[in-house]
Amino acid sequence: MTDVMADGSLPRRRDESRAAKVESVATYDVMWIDRVSGGAWRATREELPQLLARETGFVWVHIPDLDRDAREMLRSVFGLHPRAIEEMAVRNHVARLHYHKTYLLLVVHSPVPTGSGRVESLELDQVVGTNYLITSPGPAAGSPVAAESGATAEVADRLVAGRLTPTTPIALSWAITSTITNAMERSVNDLARDVGRLEQQVVERSAPRKSEVFLDELFTTRHALGRITSIAAQTGEVFGRAEYLLDGTGDPEDVRLIGDSRDQFMRLAGIARAQDEFLRGVTEFYRARTDTRATVAMERLAVIVAITLPVIALASVASMNVISYGRTSWPWLIGILLAMFVVSAILLRWARRQGWW
Repeated sequence: MTDVMADGSLPRRRDESRAAKVESVATYDVMWIDRVSGGAWRATREELPQLLARETGFVWVHIPDLDRDAREMLRSVFGLHPRAIEEMAVRNHVARLHYHKTYLLLVVHSPVPTGSGRVESLELDQVVGTNYLITSPGPAAGSPVAAESGATAEVADRLVAGRLTPTTPIALSWAITSTITNAMERSVNDLARDVGRLEQQVVERSAPRKSEVFLDELFTTRHALGRITSIAAQTGEVFGRAEYLLDGTGDPEDVRLIGDSRDQFMRLAGIARAQDEFLRGVTEFYRARTDTRATVAMERLAVIVAITLPVIALASVASMNVISYGRTSWPWLIGILLAMFVVSAILLRWARRQGWW
């Protein structure tokens, strides 16, 4: 960490290349953010007690791997409750909120489509205090941990580049949350493009002939939209609860940012739900058309059976007595053929009047 100035403030970093900035963010997981200017500087864990004692800013600690040393630091330096540390160390399958006297523990999820219709739920734990923000990706459920910290890496890059200047830990948390919702919005947009393509194939009757293949794609897209809707709605409810808890006790601007985070997730849930309902209608339309075609085919088969069955019965009974080896009764054969023709004509006329063909 750089030296402290005579007035007790930290010096602003000199301009560096973008590559150097990204490397510094990846190397250090502790940052100091000035409350007035919003400028960010890197620091070390050893300096955390000194930085936490300052009132001119706050610290951001990102913990990629919550090992034993990290847990001890959370307990001894930040004074987190053992239950809160345990909640950060285990996999949470739904968004959660733990309210403590001096901090909030937010468990935020973000959906990431991984192909073949599967949507992975990536966890990010946020501990928001008065002068610190702690972020840590939850245990990965079959996904690389690096993918779960993509939002924090992007925000850290913006901090170092000076494009983001938060003045409170909640403002920084809001920036991370907005990055997550932006990624979710892109995922919903990609799925909406698939919905439009599927709807066009149904309307233009250009869907694959194998209905099971087309239905599989329809239901796969619906599953992805339903997954995103569920994750966004749950996370939005958690931020709504946090807004309620802070209303009247916290800073009005912080409460507004918490409310905005809730609105972002609920808006995404509404958009994804609308796309899911539209695709549900497309699916029902496609299935109704397919069922209608099957019904028409069955009716035509019934007509064919109704026409051919009397003819087959007449032929099976009379043929053995009319046509035999060495002798054929031509008058009877001609009469039977005429009878078959008359019966078929009568049945065809009757089926025509019934509207079957």
